[in-house]
Amino acid sequence: MATADAVSVFAEGTFQEQIRELVDYIARTRSEEERPLFVQPFADLLETTEGQKPIEEDEPRRAKVFTTVLGEVKGLGDGADKEIEGFFNLLVSHFVSLLPLDAPETKDHLAVLLQTIATADHQAFVKYRILSNLYNALPRRSSLRLPVYKTLLQLASDNEEIELLSLDRSDVEKWVAEWDVPSEDKSSFLQLVATSFAKCGQLATSYDYTLSYIRSLPSDSPVAQAAAVDAIAAALRLPSLFDFDTLFRLDAVVAAQDHELFSLLRIFINEGLPEFQAWAGSHADAFAKYDFDQAQLERKIRLLGLTSLAYQNIGKELSYSTIATTIQIEPSQVERWVIDVIRAGLVSGRLSQKAQTWHVTRATARSFERSQWELLEQRLHTWKTGIASVLDVVATARRRGGVEAVATATTAEAPAAVPQAAAAAA
Repeated sequence: MATADAVSVFAEGTFQEQIRELVDYIARTRSEEERPLFVQPFADLLETTEGQKPIEEDEPRRAKVFTTVLGEVKGLGDGADKEIEGFFNLLVSHFVSLLPLDAPETKDHLAVLLQTIATADHQAFVKYRILSNLYNALPRRSSLRLPVYKTLLQLASDNEEIELLSLDRSDVEKWVAEWDVPSEDKSSFLQLVATSFAKCGQLATSYDYTLSYIRSLPSDSPVAQAAAVDAIAAALRLPSLFDFDTLFRLDAVVAAQDHELFSLLRIFINEGLPEFQAWAGSHADAFAKYDFDQAQLERKIRLLGLTSLAYQNIGKELSYSTIATTIQIEPSQVERWVIDVIRAGLVSGRLSQKAQTWHVTRATARSFERSQWELLEQRLHTWKTGIASVLDVVATARRRGGVEAVATATTAEAPAAVPQAAAAAA
């Protein structure tokens, strides 16, 4: 249930007719004897007495009538889902057109309305629809969009149905940038989104929003550094997360370099199993403290170590013995680990059981710094040289007029690992 930009809600009839429609709907929850007594005061308010301007020309009066109606909304009412949604669409159209959206009293009215919607004894889906329509009816920059979406988000996470919102991180960051609210409120909302996904068990998505939350904070603030430490721990706990370079480049994370987890993060970015084992030996209490699974962390660092080995040998053959030595496993386990690292999307290649080798065709850089750029430059130079050789062979063959010679020579002289440089850059 993704939200869109602000939309208009068009209602038919005069103001008086629309107010009577709202009042009649609210009156449904009362007994037949009570309904006339409930409706009559609103009918009186809509009457134009001698000396008064027609209500269509008297905006303050219309606003007063509407706020009186709004005060009587105590629930979602007695109707089918479409009727409920229609009632609130009409209510919202008057809310947006009659009330000053930046006024404190309007925010108070909205807070009461949101509480009424959230706590009503109805199916959650109709509440999602009402809140989504309300959000979309508000101007894009309106500060009122924030409490509306917070209510929608909390409702969905409480029901473990956050996937129904179809949230996209780029959309969320765009909304936050647009809302005319203090930066602290924007950060708080991003934190709420991260917490909501975690509550629903979507830890990887929660981690992505946590990074957005950290970016929204002053990097030198205690709050940012505490969030950075939590993000490091979360990244290490995620079994399928291997990109630590993005986290490492956050200013708030760098500012937390004196923390014990920062040294562990550096190991997962650039180093291997021996360094991890040394860290584990000197931080024995950290595993329980941060809810780490040591076996899982060892698996991740082995896969990352194997990725680094593959990255340094793109287009080459790696022997099983070299792999086994690098990640400290038995030669009989090499194929299982290579298959695991391929499934993780970190590398590509071909195993040869007969030759006991692994031909690496692609590998991901764990970080991309000076040494990686230098290696990429070397591969591009090799590729350029190989292409030049092919062009020379083709030109020579054309001069000789031998089509078959061109095909044979091209096959024989084609440069190895043409796509590897591009893959490495990615």
